[in-house]
Amino acid sequence: MSIKITGYDLNIETLVDVARHGKKVFLSEDSISKIEKCRKLVEDKIDAGEIMYGINTGIGEFSETILNPDQIKDFQKYLIYNHSAGIGDPAPIEHIRAAMFSRINVHAKGMSGCRLVITETLVEMLNKGVTPQVCTKGSVGACGDLAPMSQIALVLLGEGKAYYNDELFDAKDAMSKAGIAIPGLEARDGLAVINGSNLLTSMSALFIYDTIKWVKQAEIAAAMSYDALLANPGPLNHLIHEVRGFSGAVKSSCALRKNLENQSKALRYSSAINNKKQGGLDSLKLSRKQVRN
Repeated sequence: MSIKITGYDLNIETLVDVARHGKKVFLSEDSISKIEKCRKLVEDKIDAGEIMYGINTGIGEFSETILNPDQIKDFQKYLIYNHSAGIGDPAPIEHIRAAMFSRINVHAKGMSGCRLVITETLVEMLNKGVTPQVCTKGSVGACGDLAPMSQIALVLLGEGKAYYNDELFDAKDAMSKAGIAIPGLEARDGLAVINGSNLLTSMSALFIYDTIKWVKQAEIAAAMSYDALLANPGPLNHLIHEVRGFSGAVKSSCALRKNLENQSKALRYSSAINNKKQGGLDSLKLSRKQVRN
């Protein structure tokens, strides 16, 4: 079953399904309507001569430079060229697929101002297995992952390199083999693709997902150690940890008790395992909440 993108209900598990397992995605009708409505607003304001930062002006120290109609389109292209400055080894494909998916999710809110074809092309790339080659180094996460996201945006210009069926091609060839038209970039399109910390956030989501798995494995190993050492499960009493007030300890003790349900009568006293895990669980819960938001 394909995953509907609405802009408001993306979670870590869904991101993993798309980034790692190739689940197909599609935009909700509501999101399509919102994207088109926002784009019309942008175009109406351009036609009316209204000054908008990064659309018909330069950026940074050139923010007061007004672009004429002929320069507006070229500006988005040169913006991407200017920021495609990553270095280092290629990033894992799953990291880039996750970044693309989370960027599509941002567009789906209908507030990015790009043309619908830009978002739909990113969706098509995900579904057909075209993944831009992106360097691991270059972003400091300020204002957005500008360098890596620009390497993604290059493919929308038919430039750079991209993987198709796990083989690396020039971007234009990869898109052609997948049967995807190259949309180019017009007013606002480039900024709408790059101006967000989607790579770092998506990588965090993947790491959190894996860490949750590791914690579950650690709980099973800890319970086996309790059983093998005939340790006393008394310190795992939920009343103790509820009084102490550490949510991680409450959750950890609950998991250990569940794994020890069939344990024989314990002889020794041990609370160290649970105490050492509580801080990690508290940190993991906070990290998950921040990435989810």
